[in-house]
Amino acid sequence: MNKRSLPLVKLNFESDFGTISLCANEDGITHLNFIPQIDSEWLSREVDNQLLENNRVHSAIDSVSESELEQRASAHLLQAKQELIEYFGGTRSHFDVALAPKGTEFQQQVWQALTEIDYGQSCSYADIANKVNRPKAVRAVGTANGANPIAIIVPCHRVIGKNGTLTGYAYGLDLKQKLLSLEGLSV
Repeated sequence: MNKRSLPLVKLNFESDFGTISLCANEDGITHLNFIPQIDSEWLSREVDNQLLENNRVHSAIDSVSESELEQRASAHLLQAKQELIEYFGGTRSHFDVALAPKGTEFQQQVWQALTEIDYGQSCSYADIANKVNRPKAVRAVGTANGANPIAIIVPCHRVIGKNGTLTGYAYGLDLKQKLLSLEGLSV
């Protein structure tokens, strides 16, 4: 595995939807998670701090200095935070921040298809399976959707059941419904 592809820097911030944890490397955002609140059902996919430390050690060997890589990664974090604030405030419907999620080729295809679901729109797992030219891979699409490391920006919350009902969400159906409602969808 390319050590430079691991998260380099991390930023947590409060939003109206809960505490958000962002991680980035020099290429873009690698993770967006909600940090569990007391009595919350949310699951956290926290990035191991050891990965952050290991990446710092290995990136120092590269021709670009560690501080330059951290500056690039930090710029992605600040851009993502600003775009998320705008999204939560109802003034942003599309994200421009660079993304650097790590996953299999199939997961990457599914996550790319998710980014193509317009703000205020929804689709089913079957729709995504068709979009990635794997119409029989509906369950695999659901699994890839559930493994999405960059919530909200890669809008897995916009995927609903074929019958129009809410389906699973790593951070709970209440949060999924709130995000859809923010975008003007009632499911």
